[in-house]
Amino acid sequence: MRWILSIIGIGTVFVLGLYLGNTSDAPLLRQGFAVPALRSEIIASTNTAKYKWYPVIKVVDGDTLTILKDQKNTTLRLIGLDTPETVDPRKPVQCFGKEASEKAKRVLADTLVRIETDPSQGDLDKYGRTLAYVFLLSQTGLPAYAGLPDETNFNMLMIAEGFGHEYTYNLPYKYQTQFKEAERKAREEKKGLWAPNVCSDPKNDASTTSVISSNEQYECSRNLYNCSSFATQAEAQSAFEFCRTSGGGNDIHKLDSDGDGRVCESLP
Repeated sequence: MRWILSIIGIGTVFVLGLYLGNTSDAPLLRQGFAVPALRSEIIASTNTAKYKWYPVIKVVDGDTLTILKDQKNTTLRLIGLDTPETVDPRKPVQCFGKEASEKAKRVLADTLVRIETDPSQGDLDKYGRTLAYVFLLSQTGLPAYAGLPDETNFNMLMIAEGFGHEYTYNLPYKYQTQFKEAERKAREEKKGLWAPNVCSDPKNDASTTSVISSNEQYECSRNLYNCSSFATQAEAQSAFEFCRTSGGGNDIHKLDSDGDGRVCESLP
């Protein structure tokens, strides 16, 4: 009887090994990631089963994260989204940056995501990070922002809930229209960083409030600002013109994403 049970046990292990060896997330299981529950959700959906899903290894900040892809850590810079800085050594921690990073960590920690690239934006940014949109299963209770019925576009989620603003680096991208509309609604509804006086809250010290000085003497020697540093388009335009005049005609802060001379056009 014992030898029969042994044969059955060996056979079961062998079949299970063949099954795992032929599934896309088998490497994740071997590395100890807790994916079986999520995997059942993915396979249950005809929309998502055809995609590859990757575990999130680290959330750097609101618009940057690291995933495990092809057995290597791959850092992603999210297309169309810019959140206030928290980790750039060249810049102070900006208003609402910590909140944006914490939101990203709450949503992405211990999850699987799929990624989508955009030919209009290229594969990598100047720092070698993969440019991508990130999608996660909306069965987690998140709304299906700009995704399939059962998915959430994380890039758009951050904009729609006021943790970042729409960002066009150079050329229009696939979801630009949806992202701009999401920011417009977030502003109207005064969500997140668009809430009244959010950056003058006493809990925010001088390093986390606006980097713009009251006398409009802008820093032009390094890339310090982004559009979320300004309350209005006029303020951003003023900084752009000041630095372009005093800095030899350069857009040191990369505010004029489309090169038309008018910056941060999504600001009021």
